[in-house]
Amino acid sequence: MNRVVLIALLVLISACKSPEARFPVSQTSGSFIKESAERNKKLNEAEHNRIIKIIQEQPELSYKASENGFWYYYNTKNEADSITPQFGDIVNFNYDIKDLNGRTIYTENEIRTQNYAMDQQELFTGLREGLKLMKAGEIVTFLFPSQTAFGYYGDEDRIGTNIPLMCKVKVNTITQKESN
Repeated sequence: MNRVVLIALLVLISACKSPEARFPVSQTSGSFIKESAERNKKLNEAEHNRIIKIIQEQPELSYKASENGFWYYYNTKNEADSITPQFGDIVNFNYDIKDLNGRTIYTENEIRTQNYAMDQQELFTGLREGLKLMKAGEIVTFLFPSQTAFGYYGDEDRIGTNIPLMCKVKVNTITQKESN
């Protein structure tokens, strides 16, 4: 009986021992981040060069470079109006989405007319910033590098990973937010 009690006591003591910390099998040196940054630089450079080539092949169009990393030209410009959308204004607009080869990804009819509360709703970066440059009645064609479009994730439907886009956007109306 004493042996049974002694064995039980030893099992109990060894079972109550606190678990030892596990150490990572490997440690990173930051090389993954460096490689990822290099990959992104190369991707950005390739997209930039492709967009510049498109612009050079269309000298009749007056492309402008935006401060937000995309390019655009006016199909129709509204010189009579000076109102561009501000925070909270409602922008009613239509647009389509194509790849840089001009192949349609989404038609204007598929996307339908949008009502967007400026900077208060989700919209991909390039389009959000592009709308801020527009006035009612204007039609603008934008060339968006992938980082200002849908980026690494795409839209999880027809737009894949790191796809630069061409969008033709028409602002129908801008309804200014009422001041309180």
